[in-house]
Amino acid sequence: MTPTLHSPSSVLSGERGELLRALAEQRELLLITVRGITDAQAIRRTVTSELTLGGIIKHLACGERVWTQILVRGDGELPDGMLNLGQYRMTEAETLSGLLELYEGAACETAKAVSGLPDLEGDVPLPRTPWSPPEPEYWSARRVLLHLIRETAQHAGHADIIREALDGANTTAQR
Repeated sequence: MTPTLHSPSSVLSGERGELLRALAEQRELLLITVRGITDAQAIRRTVTSELTLGGIIKHLACGERVWTQILVRGDGELPDGMLNLGQYRMTEAETLSGLLELYEGAACETAKAVSGLPDLEGDVPLPRTPWSPPEPEYWSARRVLLHLIRETAQHAGHADIIREALDGANTTAQR
């Protein structure tokens, strides 16, 4: 079965729909890299870094959930899991299909949250982290979505390299 991520972004028009469609396109490119692989392949390191295909899927699912919480709550509080380094690693107890379900859920939550926003202009306070600047920082909903698109695109590129090192396949060959 070919993994896909469906989201209600196709029903939104205007900038909101365009940004959600751009995010969905980046997710789809990422998912090409995990077509036809096993759990053992998803957890396998093929490059010097600790990144694995399963770890990337898990990180993006967790990251998208965190950013959606930041956007919806708008309270500047640090969401659970934001600083959890375990989000970057697929464990032996996890399956790729389970991580893909987690990612699908995160995608739906993002689309639902963005659909419910009055506009993309509203600023939300970012949570305080060890690397935060001394002054509070605020991002618009638009900037949060652009960040998610950038993050997904960056990791889709990482995944392509990992997959090519795994078995020679890449997104160009698999389209």
